[in-house]
Amino acid sequence: MKRRQIALLGLLTSLALLVAGCGASSSGSSSGADSSLSDVQRKGELVIATEGTYKPFSFHENGGSGALTGYDVDVAQAVADKIGVKANFQETQFDGIFAGLDAKRFDVIANQISINPERQQKYEFSTPYTVSTGVVVTKSDNSSITSVADLKGKTTAQSLTSNWYKIATDAGANVQGVEGWAQSVALLQQGRVDAIVNDKLTYLDFVKTTPDSGLKIAAETTDKSLSAFALSKGASTLTAAIDKALSELAADGTLGKISDKYFGTDVSK
Repeated sequence: MKRRQIALLGLLTSLALLVAGCGASSSGSSSGADSSLSDVQRKGELVIATEGTYKPFSFHENGGSGALTGYDVDVAQAVADKIGVKANFQETQFDGIFAGLDAKRFDVIANQISINPERQQKYEFSTPYTVSTGVVVTKSDNSSITSVADLKGKTTAQSLTSNWYKIATDAGANVQGVEGWAQSVALLQQGRVDAIVNDKLTYLDFVKTTPDSGLKIAAETTDKSLSAFALSKGASTLTAAIDKALSELAADGTLGKISDKYFGTDVSK
């Protein structure tokens, strides 16, 4: 009897410890302590996902062989400086950029990410640092498209995970997937698609360097596009730190200077 009682007592003690341990673990996870900012500060770097092929926002100088630069790159670098950490840019194709964020490969995406309700359900967003409109771009001799609604039944070239893809499909367009702006322009110039939907600032930079492109703005969206840094859901402390940095950069004129460098005007507000 004593042996059985001792064995039973040991079993009950083990079960009690197990339950207590599980309760402590559950309590710790349910508390949801957000370490996103402290993690960045501990490693001393902000890992930033960007395309590196999306001029003038994220691209390489000297025709692709030079240093990484661009409006988003400069803004992200300034934000990292304000937080007090190194900016570590990781280049990736846009169609895989959110998957990389989901997999915790990056702390933040800086690549003209438009804020929309669908994305807001899955991700955190900083204060917007770019305000623009979308445009429908066609060949100069195309007279069949004069509004977004005219895209119905037409073929456009879009990145399949971009906000512009949604605008095109909502209008009834047939979308051919591309990796980025340069590929979409090539398809349009070759006559393989009817139009492109993209950011007006991207188009204006393109025609500034390629005035004989044979393309035009056929229509412009009425709603303004707000672009911001995208972060994992729950990364509230890092989002707050980025918002604080952006506020300070706006106040001291840094955002305005970066905007003027690439666009000749302030596109941050």
